Amino acid sequence: MRSAGELTVDRRVHASEIARFHRHVVCGPAVSDCDIWTGAIGADGYGRFYLTRAGSGLCVRPHRYALAIVSGVVPAGVLGLHECDNPVCVKIADATDPHQHVVSGSQGDNMERMARMRRGGGRYALRRIDSRGVRRERSVALREAVRHGWDAAAVQAALLGDQPTLW
Repeated sequence: MRSAGELTVDRRVHASEIARFHRHVVCGPAVSDCDIWTGAIGADGYGRFYLTRAGSGLCVRPHRYALAIVSGVVPAGVLGLHECDNPVCVKIADATDPHQHVVSGSQGDNMERMARMRRGGGRYALRRIDSRGVRRERSVALREAVRHGWDAAAVQAALLGDQPTLW
């Protein structure tokens, strides 16, 4: 996807678009649970939401669209960062909520967080796994786990993937 331009979502003007967006979201029952995007997922494991604005097609990331629903406008260059580490999460929590999910940030913020978490490029790129492929598989598994409603056991299995638990 190309760089993120300004994204405006007016609750009145874009009401049908917002309703269509929400038809692709399953909300977790607990306050700490993610709200999972069940629409299109790209090869990178992140969601895709397709809009038509001024007669032209536009593809946006659902978590960024969720930020725009809440704020009205997401300026160019502002990204949606996943504090929950779930690329198909679209939950925007109140700033006072201790369980943050998607927050606004810059590409620099994203890179700093990746370095802190030892992900991405640089010297940590020595891993021999296909991280994009693994992320996509996990995202698709999560989408399928909640497609017909929240199933806690299926969500847990999708989040763990091939990683065994300690107990």
